[in-house]
Amino acid sequence: MSYFLIPLIILLVLVVLMGTVAFLSRFRNGRYLRPIIMALAKIGWIRRMFEKASQAQIERNQPELASALRKLKRLGPNPDPRKVHQALMSLTVAERRAYMEAQEAQAPQQDEPMNRQLRRGQAKIQSTTTRPGSAGRKSRRRK
Repeated sequence: MSYFLIPLIILLVLVVLMGTVAFLSRFRNGRYLRPIIMALAKIGWIRRMFEKASQAQIERNQPELASALRKLKRLGPNPDPRKVHQALMSLTVAERRAYMEAQEAQAPQQDEPMNRQLRRGQAKIQSTTTRPGSAGRKSRRRK
């Protein structure tokens, strides 16, 4: 009798897990699902599944971007800047436009408030660029 309940229990557990994942993906724009996905992505075969699913989704929604990413993926993880430039010039206009739009979307937004350390670093950079001769040190003149 209890052997008949095992498939039912497994099915119920899978439904609860899928429901939890669906809820976490919708709740606060997936804020609580991201750490779980990042932890799962450390496992090789799961990471490959995520990459394959992501690539398929990009190919469906933005075929120009998918083509550009395929061409740029040939460069490897740490490409030479000259090779990157050559690869970007080999892209078509539509592919280059789609790639640049994706890069802009990935860039951090400037609307986020800066903390004290970032503000001080920004001020330091601005002070050194406004006075090119000083570069943050005091000059002493001897008479």
